[in-house]
Amino acid sequence: MAKLYFYYASMNAGKSTNLLQADFSYRERGMNTVLFTAGIDTRSGTGQIGSRIGLDRPAIAFDADSDLAAIVLAADGPIACVMVDEAQFLTPTQVDQLAMLADKERIPVLAYGLRTDFRGDLFPGSARLLAIADALIELKSVCDCGRKATMNLRIDQDGRAVTHGAQTEIGGNNRYIAVCRKHFTERLAVGAL
Repeated sequence: MAKLYFYYASMNAGKSTNLLQADFSYRERGMNTVLFTAGIDTRSGTGQIGSRIGLDRPAIAFDADSDLAAIVLAADGPIACVMVDEAQFLTPTQVDQLAMLADKERIPVLAYGLRTDFRGDLFPGSARLLAIADALIELKSVCDCGRKATMNLRIDQDGRAVTHGAQTEIGGNNRYIAVCRKHFTERLAVGAL
């Protein structure tokens, strides 16, 4: 039976690298995959999944109006797996479409994304994935203190925590750092002063 998997982590945990490795494994065996990434994330180029260690691969860019199930069902040939990068930007409806692909079409779906934003709040796509995914897999990252990093801290140009702003602001290591909950809470308290 095909499943809907949600691989979640803080920034810099290797989510995109993990996705690209899984895609390579399918393609190496002659199987077709469909890759999606959020159109809003253009750090590696529109419609491009890029990892911080230099791997990249073209993907279908989605936005809030994209019907992911229709795109997959219109693809040529049998699809062995669907993989979604930046899954936190999915809408709850799109997550349900992915679940339908797993349940009715028997296509495994691997979704990779952040669990929470810079305030510690769930993204809508992540909340829906946490609610209905068949398997939840946490990928690990490390805080500067050596503890497991579970939070994403948005920082300004001076490295101070940002406490206000839009939920979505695309950025890399210059805008976000992965930290443990203890340091997340401490740095937010200092940033709010």
